[in-house]
Amino acid sequence: MEQIDTDFAFAAFDRRDRTLDGQFVGAVKTTRIYCKPSCPARRPLRDNVEFFATPAEARAAGYRACLRCKPDEVGRDREAVAKAMKLIEAAEEAVSLEELADAVCYAPHHFHRLFRRDTGVTPAAYARGLRAKRAEAALNGKGSITDAIYDAGYSGPSRFYAEAGRRLGMTPSAWKNGGAGVTIRWAVADTALGRMLLAATDKGICRLSFDEDETELHRRFPAARIEPGGAALAKLVKGAVAAVNKPAQMPTLPLDIQGTAFQQAVWRELTRIPPGERRTYTQLAMAAGNPGAVRAAGTACGQNRVAVLIPCHRALRTDGSLGGYAYGLERKVKLLEMEEAS
Repeated sequence: MEQIDTDFAFAAFDRRDRTLDGQFVGAVKTTRIYCKPSCPARRPLRDNVEFFATPAEARAAGYRACLRCKPDEVGRDREAVAKAMKLIEAAEEAVSLEELADAVCYAPHHFHRLFRRDTGVTPAAYARGLRAKRAEAALNGKGSITDAIYDAGYSGPSRFYAEAGRRLGMTPSAWKNGGAGVTIRWAVADTALGRMLLAATDKGICRLSFDEDETELHRRFPAARIEPGGAALAKLVKGAVAAVNKPAQMPTLPLDIQGTAFQQAVWRELTRIPPGERRTYTQLAMAAGNPGAVRAAGTACGQNRVAVLIPCHRALRTDGSLGGYAYGLERKVKLLEMEEAS
């Protein structure tokens, strides 16, 4: 049985959070009925509700499905989405929405909505992310760029180049050759948390860290043109310093980052956490559409390359403890204290 964060679940249940339908059910002890989070029925007292990860677990405990919100249908929706994800992952070529919907016996427009609700991305975006990660792995190995592109599932080089420009911020050959042909500008600035390194491509900020210098950029992109930012980076540096010094009033800054569909979903949920509040890895996994991926949610936080801008400092271990932080727990504590004080 999956562990449910009951405080998080009841808050979602109380506000009728439709985005979490299918992630768990709330069972009312007085009526012996279980419902999905968005059920429009009147809410019971907190002490009269318990939560289960699946309808099957609720039924095993002696509850029956609500006839109003029909929570068992959401379970079927989750199975359909999981099947579609496997189809996308196994396909050698792009699978259309119509083909996916037909395979799981749903209308295309309805299944498009279900898939996005459960994963945080559309089927097309999930497929693009999967292809991009496969291409990145292939480009980092041996062999030709063209072979890597086709092996990753792209219909041709032109399609990969078009998507790479949006996703990677550099051409395939540059990615394969350690950033060859790419200019990464950097600057170091003083902040309330100490010396901050900021680096950016023409697309946006690709790294914000502490206790590092340009040596780290040379290690990651040994063939890139890495140069001091100067005036070209001044606006981004000013915004990043403001974000660090006043995290509760963070400006919107362009980012050049990449990750799997699930990592992107976790990062998106991190940016949705109000300043001064915190979420556990369990809560993040649930909000990102995969309640069983608690460890992966923690890993996604650890792989964040733009500290503060994606506020992974607001993430806690499932037991509520602070957990780790790439730049030291003292900085994490200070960030949280700065947010709470503002």
